Amino acid sequence: MAVTANQVKELREKTGAGMMDCKKALEEANGDFEKAVELLRKKGASVAAKRAERTANEGIVLTRIFNNGKTGAILEVNCETDFVAKSDDFVNFTNFVMDIVTNNKPANVSSLLEITKDGKKVVDELNAIIGKIGEKIEISRFAIDNTTNGEIVDYVHAGSKLGVLIEAENVPSDKTDVFEPVLKDIAMQVAAMRPLSIYRDEVDKSLIEKEVEIYKELARKEGKPEQILEKIALGKLNKFYEENCLFEQAFVKDNTKKISALIEEFNKTNSAQVKLIKFRRFHLSDEKK
Repeated sequence: MAVTANQVKELREKTGAGMMDCKKALEEANGDFEKAVELLRKKGASVAAKRAERTANEGIVLTRIFNNGKTGAILEVNCETDFVAKSDDFVNFTNFVMDIVTNNKPANVSSLLEITKDGKKVVDELNAIIGKIGEKIEISRFAIDNTTNGEIVDYVHAGSKLGVLIEAENVPSDKTDVFEPVLKDIAMQVAAMRPLSIYRDEVDKSLIEKEVEIYKELARKEGKPEQILEKIALGKLNKFYEENCLFEQAFVKDNTKKISALIEEFNKTNSAQVKLIKFRRFHLSDEKK
């Protein structure tokens, strides 16, 4: 049967697929609208399968703070090219996924893909956008953090390729507005300086052991006496902590202060006991943690 322009237009509006793809699907389905929709979904799944081995290192990192600053979410969705990452279709899909994350709080990406919102299943929408754009697209990771007596703040670097969530506890309820800009500065510090942890006792012990052995070996090669190698290594280890532990890092906006000083100053001024608890740093294509 002949396919009308209105039918093609309606299918395009429903699926977002290209005009020619919609026309071909309707012709193959003999004008059956629902069958044409299914054919387009299958096409998207087929493209996804073909693209599975491709590398998707571009994309968007998105954050969202809600529940009066008590809950924060961070999400990474990847594609193959920066051009696609900036497209309305990709941005809209990423926002759709973030809505699912914040409303449903799924346990993992696999669970997320099976959720339906307004008749749209995430995995179907993913296949649909893959079919439309023709690139590998994947929901790589997300996280949700909650606090009862603290505050969560986010920061997304220009270009949306790097995002941070940071959480502090014991924030006085009448001081959240005062503390928010401090915590925002610390979130920017996490983005800029990429700390391994907040405090030195959180650093992986095996990493510390490796660092100590490296420092000892370097000192040994410099001809230092064996009996002082441990002392030299521990001295260098303090420098390692200052560079890699957020609490001990020099503040990027004022390197005469450490991050610890920002917290101490706020606590002293406001008779508080605020403590940094956790941060998440998502950078496109970093190792998924």
